[in-house]
Amino acid sequence: MPKLPLLLLCLLAPACLAQKPHPCKSPPLLTGALVVSTQNEKLWVYANYMYDAIGRRIRLKEFGVSDNKTFSLEVLLLFREAAMYTIDTEKRKCTKQPLKADFQPMEIPKDAHLVGQAVLGSSSAPGQGLLVNTWQGELPNNTGSYIGTVTEFGCIPVSSAYHTSSGWMVTSFFNNVIGILDPDQLNPPDFCQQAEEPAADGGEPADFFSLFAKRHRGGPAARLPQPPGANFKK
Repeated sequence: MPKLPLLLLCLLAPACLAQKPHPCKSPPLLTGALVVSTQNEKLWVYANYMYDAIGRRIRLKEFGVSDNKTFSLEVLLLFREAAMYTIDTEKRKCTKQPLKADFQPMEIPKDAHLVGQAVLGSSSAPGQGLLVNTWQGELPNNTGSYIGTVTEFGCIPVSSAYHTSSGWMVTSFFNNVIGILDPDQLNPPDFCQQAEEPAADGGEPADFFSLFAKRHRGGPAARLPQPPGANFKK
């Protein structure tokens, strides 16, 4: 009896078709957009982002609605320098303040539990769907739980949902591109060299989204959760 080709054997063997997904790390350089909405804070945000895990830098350009009021905000977070710049490019103004949050890379932690694998779109024909893995786990210090979805190939963030005592927070990612098209955007502009430091108000930036929570609701920054992997590590 002639031997079956190796490829045919793989097609006939279930083990070759189904490989168990594993926790993963997103690419260290990402550019894209995201939408955030919360249950109780009446907050909706659209943001363009640049993410540099190598240099530990993040830039966000946001537009949103908080308590029925619109706002826009552009910030540059430099974790190695423990500094955050709020940038007004049109007026060429800049403020600088301490950033006391730890940088956490986007990743699915090793202790996450696989919820399942699914196809976004359709699996009827090639190119009609996207294979994704959904994971769930607990936030640090028993502060809540999360569900995060990333692509099977590349570990690109797709969505996340967090549940804490404050309610649910949902983030959706799209238009993600691996790499940084303009690395200069991750450095402070020249007009930020003499950036003014605002008067202390008792609050401090805690994570991505508390930045605008403090600015647009008044009072101390709320410690809102971050995108997939950014706040999962214990």
